[in-house]
Amino acid sequence: MVDYAYTTVTGKIKELLAKIRTTGVPAKLTVAHLKTLGFTSSNDATLIGVMKFVGLIDASGIPTSMWNEYRGAHHKTVLANGIRTGYADLFAVYPDAYSRQNSELTHVFSTSSSAGSQVIGKTVQTFKALVEEADFSTASAPTETTLPAGPLHTPAARAATPAAAPNNPTGPSNGPEVHIDIQIHISPDSSHEQIDKIFASMAKHLYGPKTVS
Repeated sequence: MVDYAYTTVTGKIKELLAKIRTTGVPAKLTVAHLKTLGFTSSNDATLIGVMKFVGLIDASGIPTSMWNEYRGAHHKTVLANGIRTGYADLFAVYPDAYSRQNSELTHVFSTSSSAGSQVIGKTVQTFKALVEEADFSTASAPTETTLPAGPLHTPAARAATPAAAPNNPTGPSNGPEVHIDIQIHISPDSSHEQIDKIFASMAKHLYGPKTVS
């Protein structure tokens, strides 16, 4: 079962995300800090769990590297990647979950959680409110290759393989050519060694081992 985060004040998600981009980075996102930003209602505390669920803060409430990335020009893409990660189970069912109807989202959340109908309703509303502030057109798809070093939202390279080789390498091919684009997202915290390994792995799997004639 998945404990999806939700807030009872979904209308304030957009406002808090705007504050994250325009105010200083706190040592920790707490109820007290929310109050300094103008979120003084007792229900506003539920926003903290949502920010944690999409990776803006860690389990202790401390801002992650994603928080800093979100303050940049590509904040909508950064958030989309955070949503994909937090709602991985949902995106495993619907890769285009961000465009699905409420009834479809309700079904997935209901079958993945033991929560009651009221909570499920708020869970759907929370997800939809987050999606409204994100841009999935350039966000990482679930099948793309990423490096393990926290939220990976910085496009570093786009490699394209040549057209697929025909079955008969010495003669012309009558079949269609296949062109594959691979987009790699590398964390700015990744070391040179990690980056070298990912490209070495690509060469191995895309072109196969070298043979000696």
